Amino acid sequence: MTRTDPDSCPGVLRLHQAADGPLARIRVPGGRLSPEQLQALAAAAVDLGDGNIELTSRGNVQFRQVRDAATLGERLTEAGLLPSATHERVRNIIASPLSGRVGGWTDVHPLVPALDEGLQADPRLAELPGRVLFTLDDGRGDVSGLGGDIGVHAIDENTYALLLAGKDSGIRISPSEAVDLMLAAAHGFLELRDGQWRLHEVPDGSAQLTEHLLTSRSDLTADGEPLELAPRQDIPIGWLNQDDGNVALGAGVRLGSLPARTAEFLAAVERPLFVTPWRSVVLTDLDEWTAEQVVRVLAPMGLIFDANSPWLLVSACAGRPGCAKSLTDVRADVTTAVDSGRVIPTGAPQFPREALDADDIVAAGRQHWSGCERRCGRPKGHVTDIIATPDGYRIDPGAA
Repeated sequence: MTRTDPDSCPGVLRLHQAADGPLARIRVPGGRLSPEQLQALAAAAVDLGDGNIELTSRGNVQFRQVRDAATLGERLTEAGLLPSATHERVRNIIASPLSGRVGGWTDVHPLVPALDEGLQADPRLAELPGRVLFTLDDGRGDVSGLGGDIGVHAIDENTYALLLAGKDSGIRISPSEAVDLMLAAAHGFLELRDGQWRLHEVPDGSAQLTEHLLTSRSDLTADGEPLELAPRQDIPIGWLNQDDGNVALGAGVRLGSLPARTAEFLAAVERPLFVTPWRSVVLTDLDEWTAEQVVRVLAPMGLIFDANSPWLLVSACAGRPGCAKSLTDVRADVTTAVDSGRVIPTGAPQFPREALDADDIVAAGRQHWSGCERRCGRPKGHVTDIIATPDGYRIDPGAA
């Protein structure tokens, strides 16, 4: 696939003109936010946006209805969330959220700033499309199946597999080599691409890039046993005992929209927070008493600490009024479906149906509601699609 139009992925310095106003996307490498950064985002959401912090499927955040882009850029720069004007859109880095705290072969979080700094230090890499995604998986398999372009996956404490276009390249490297090889792969992608935004769009992109790396480095081989990297829905929810005796709390966020007021309460806990690619958050390094108080205060405010909540089964595109292409307000429809008990964990096998009113939809398991056929924001893996058409909703069950 050769793209004829330029990459239009939004950032802070180049906004997307959505139907409900300008949209700004803020990269958060590794999903990590300090309490001060989270507070700065909450304040900016109130002062300059619609009052919410939207969480994206890449562990980034975005604001809708931005009223003053220049002031937003200044505030984010001051908070350390916009360290580069030239490279701001290419800092798409997902890391296993619980790495170094709960399980995993190794802690991948120290690789995040190293990779981020390497990207920003190289003028050529500013040319990467804003949709290129880097993944760092500590071996648990939570982010390697998300379809990244360039990634590493720990297979033991001292070895990473290099992933290209979401597939195992067969190349094995040490932790000390990981960042340099990922940056080399990014350069290789720029040499191979012919207008494509993603590596998987390049014909035989993974194989071509593997060969490019092997040719450029005589010490590399690609003879590792292939890894199977299926998409998984590993939302860390609830009480999570850390390896060091502290507690992490995973909290779902309804349709990925975090009210600024709730974010302020999270920031007040004064602990590191991670935004996950499943549109949830993980608050880390808590003692048990503090963790109990967080749940007591924030559960009534809408954060989801129950892993069995139906809210964790649903996702949705922006819908109306945010998207001009949407045929309906899908977020209102899915909210009504959850509140009325029509989103259920399991049920009888579903079959395709068409021309349904929103109130007639009952669906089981993971489901994505879309305002049009584009299905924006659809998660990876096995999902039932609920799609708005001119004649009503259509259910496409079991799509992968």
